[in-house]
Amino acid sequence: MHPAPVRVGVLAADEQSPERRAAFAAADRVAAAVEPVSLTAVADGDADLAAHDVLWWHHDAPFADCAAPVADAGPAIRAYLADGGGLVLGARALPAVEPLGIDRVAPDATGASDADGVAGYRIRSVHADHPLFEGFARGPGDADGSPPRVDLVGPGGEAAYARYDGVLPASGDVLACATHGGHDIHHESAVIEWRVGDGAVLGLGGTLRFDGPDDGHARLRDRLLRNAFATLGRGTLPAFTGRPDTAEGFAALRERLADDRHRPAYHLSPPANWLNDPNGLVKHEGTYHVFYQYNPGGPFHNAIHWGHATSDDLLRWTDEPVALAPDPDGPDRDGCWSGCTVIDTDGTPTLLYTGGCGRDQLPCLATTDDPMLRSWEKHAGNPVIESAPEGLDVYETADWAAEFRDHCVWREDGVWYHLIGSGVTSDAAPVDGAGDHAGEGAALLYRGETLDEWEYVGVFHAGVGPRGEPVWECPELLTFDDGRLLHVSDDDRVAYYLGDADLGDPAAPAGSDAAAPAFDVREAGLLDHGDFYAPQSLWDEEHDRYLTWGWLVEARDASAQWDAGWSGTMSVPRVIDTDADGRLRQRPAAELAARRDERVASERLALADEERLLDARGASLGVECTLRLGDADAVGLSVLESPAGSERTVLRFDGDTVTVDRSDAGGDGRVNRAPRGMPVGDAGEPAATVDLRVFVDGSTLEVFANERRCLSTRVYPTRDDADRVSAFAEGGDGDLDLDVWAMAGTWPASTGR
Repeated sequence: MHPAPVRVGVLAADEQSPERRAAFAAADRVAAAVEPVSLTAVADGDADLAAHDVLWWHHDAPFADCAAPVADAGPAIRAYLADGGGLVLGARALPAVEPLGIDRVAPDATGASDADGVAGYRIRSVHADHPLFEGFARGPGDADGSPPRVDLVGPGGEAAYARYDGVLPASGDVLACATHGGHDIHHESAVIEWRVGDGAVLGLGGTLRFDGPDDGHARLRDRLLRNAFATLGRGTLPAFTGRPDTAEGFAALRERLADDRHRPAYHLSPPANWLNDPNGLVKHEGTYHVFYQYNPGGPFHNAIHWGHATSDDLLRWTDEPVALAPDPDGPDRDGCWSGCTVIDTDGTPTLLYTGGCGRDQLPCLATTDDPMLRSWEKHAGNPVIESAPEGLDVYETADWAAEFRDHCVWREDGVWYHLIGSGVTSDAAPVDGAGDHAGEGAALLYRGETLDEWEYVGVFHAGVGPRGEPVWECPELLTFDDGRLLHVSDDDRVAYYLGDADLGDPAAPAGSDAAAPAFDVREAGLLDHGDFYAPQSLWDEEHDRYLTWGWLVEARDASAQWDAGWSGTMSVPRVIDTDADGRLRQRPAAELAARRDERVASERLALADEERLLDARGASLGVECTLRLGDADAVGLSVLESPAGSERTVLRFDGDTVTVDRSDAGGDGRVNRAPRGMPVGDAGEPAATVDLRVFVDGSTLEVFANERRCLSTRVYPTRDDADRVSAFAEGGDGDLDLDVWAMAGTWPASTGR
C-alpha cells in the first residue's frame, strides 16, 4: 500500500519501550513523514503542532505513569484539535481522553494480557462505510450482511488493551467492538471517534500491539493505521455520527437502516442501537413522551441511557436527544434503568428511576423545568432510598446485593405512593446444596410526603408468576372505577392481577394489620401471550384512558442484532380498562386507524377445506377480521407469505386457541421460530368465532382477540417478496370477514422507516 500523504507527529511521554518503537516504525511505513514529538515540549509550548497533519500516541505501559504530562499538554492539544487537527490514540493511550479534556468518561478496562487467540474489531453496521475500515472485507465465516471483522493480533506474546466495558464515553461514538478468538464481545467498545471543534480523535483500543511474534497480521495493522492517518490528516471523516442530538442527525441515523425490511414502519422504534423497557411515559402540556432504555453504543444491553421520543397525536413521532446518561461518579454509574415520570405538586416534572452501581440498584430522582422534557437535573441526594428494606429477606444474587428496581409512583389522598419490583426468599424451598432458596416475586410499597423521602409500608403483593421467577420487574398499578390492575414482568412474561387494593392506613401503628397493605385478587392471567415485556402506561386525561406500551423483544440472537444495527421496538399503544362485567379489556388505541393508508382488501369468504390467496400485499398492514370455525378444524390467515408459500407466518384459530405458527416464517438459524399461542375461549369452553385485530409491521406481529387477549411476537422473513396474504380453512367448512389496510409509517418520510 502506498503511504498516506500526511505528516504525523508521534507523541512520547517517556523513554520508548520496544512496543512504542515498533509503533513508530509502523507509522513510518504508512505515512509520508513522521517525527517524534515530546509531550513535555508540547506542554512547554516548544512544539509546533501545526506542522503535523495528525498526532499519534501509542502507549503500552500503565497510563497513570504519564497522566501528569498528558494533562499539562492538554490545552495545546485541544487547541490543535479545535483548529482541525487529528489525534490517534492507540491501546493504553486511550485513557488520555479524560486529562486531555476530550471526554469526561475514561475507559474502565485497561491492562495487558497474553494473546491466546486472534483479536481485533467487529465494525458496527451503521459505520460499515467509515473510511477507517477501507479495504477490510468480510471473512469466510461471517454471515451475509454482517459488517467486517478486522483481525489485528494473532496468538502469542503480550498485548496491551484499553476499552469501554461497563461504561460508554460521554460524547464519543463507538465504531467497533472487540473480538477475541473469533468471537464478538459486543459490550467491549474498542474503537471510538470523538469530534473536537473542527478536528477529531480516533481511539484504537481493544487489544493492539506492534511488537511481538510474527502473527501474520502486520499488514492489516498497517492498513488500519494508514487509514486512520489519512482520514484525519486529509479531513475526510464523514459528517455522520451514531450519537446525534439534532433532527438532521437522527434522520441520517434512521436512513442508515431504512432498507432493512425487518424495521417497523409504524411502531415506535429506536433510531438505531438498543431499545428495551418503555420508561417515564407521560402526557405533558399536550405532548406524549415515551422514554425508553437505550444503549447508544450499539444493539446490545449495556451502559443503559434513556432514549426519548415525542408525539402530539400518537401518529407521528420525533426523536429527541438522550434524556439521561450514567454519571461516572454517581449512583447510576452502571446504568440509568427503568422508572417513571410524575408531575410534582408544584408542577415540576420528576423522574424516579433505578440507578445501577456495582452490586447496588437504588431509586434515583431527576427534575426539569424544560417544557419539552429534554434536559434533566439529577437530585444531589441520590439515591432517594439508600437500601432495600431492613427486616425483609430480599432476594440476593451473585450480581446484586438485593433485587430492588423499577418504579411506579402515583399520588392518592394527598400522599405519594411508590411500588418497587423485588423478590423475597423462602426457606421452605431449597434449590441446591449451596444453601440458596427459592422465593417469590414481590411488589414492595412505599409512601412519602415528598418524592425524595420514602418510608417502607410492606409487601403489596407477592407470588409465583407464570415463569416462577423469584423476582418481579416493572410493577405498575392502574386504577379503574371498579378495581385496580397490578401487572408485573416475570422473566419473559407479563402477569396481571385484577382486584381491590388496600394501601394501608398511614395513621395506624407501624407493624399493625391496619398499617399493612393488601391486594385482593379476583382475576389473574397474562397481559400478553407472546414476546411482550416490561409494559408501562400513562394516564391520558384528555381522552379519559390509560395508554400502554410494551417492549417487543427480539426473537433473534445477539449476532443477528449486531449485524442489523438495531434491536427492540415498542408495541402499538393499547388502551387497557375493564368491560361491563369487570373483566380486563385491551384494545389498540383508536388513533391507529388514522395510520391506514389505503384499503388493499375487503373479503367475505366461505372456504371449504381450502386456501385462497387474497388481493393484498405489504409488510406493513393492519387487519380486522372475524373467523368462524364452522365444521372446520381450523380457520386462519397467512401473512408475510412468499409467492410459492415457502415462507409464511400463519395465524390459526381452532376454537380453543389462536396460534402464530412461525415455523416457515423465514430467518436464518439465529432466529427463534417456536409457535406462540393464546387461549380465546372462556371458562375452558371453546369458541366458534373470534374477532381479531392484527398489526403486521416489518418483523413485528401483534394480535388482539375479542378486545381481551393479546399476542405479540417477532418474525423475520428472508425473502423480500414475502409480503402476501392468504386465508384458509382446514378439515371442513369455515368462513371469515376480512379487511386489510396498508399502514403508513410513523417517522418523517425522509428518514425511511
